[in-house]
Amino acid sequence: MPSRTVVQNGGQGFRLKANLLVQEFNRAGPVLRLLLRYIQALITQMAQTAVCNRHHSLDQKLGRWLLLSLDRLHSNELVMTQELIANMLGVRREGVTEAAGKLQKDGVIRYKRGQIAVMDRKKLELRTCECHAVVKKEYDRRLPSKS
Repeated sequence: MPSRTVVQNGGQGFRLKANLLVQEFNRAGPVLRLLLRYIQALITQMAQTAVCNRHHSLDQKLGRWLLLSLDRLHSNELVMTQELIANMLGVRREGVTEAAGKLQKDGVIRYKRGQIAVMDRKKLELRTCECHAVVKKEYDRRLPSKS
């Protein structure tokens, strides 16, 4: 059965044959170092997400997920349904609807059918658990962006 790729946001990507990546990895050069830094940051994100899912409210988890999504974009707008968000968070869509409604009522986001615009990132950060900051700090430390 062929593998299935889920794309959450539009953008650019690259495709590389696995054997070429393995060859480059085995050279123990910059690609190896980059991939190991990425893996470390990803493991931090996975562990922090597990902690977050166990200990924080849906409102906080939604905020974390929105912020992590925005960190990967150059915009304050996300194109995605509440169904997709619910699947990503492992919760019911109705819970996402309620949590997003609170954020919209307080002017933090603007939501309309499959489009979410973060209107006040600072307010969103204040309403989100510390999990986003932990993950962002690790990604920034391991994979600093070139300005």
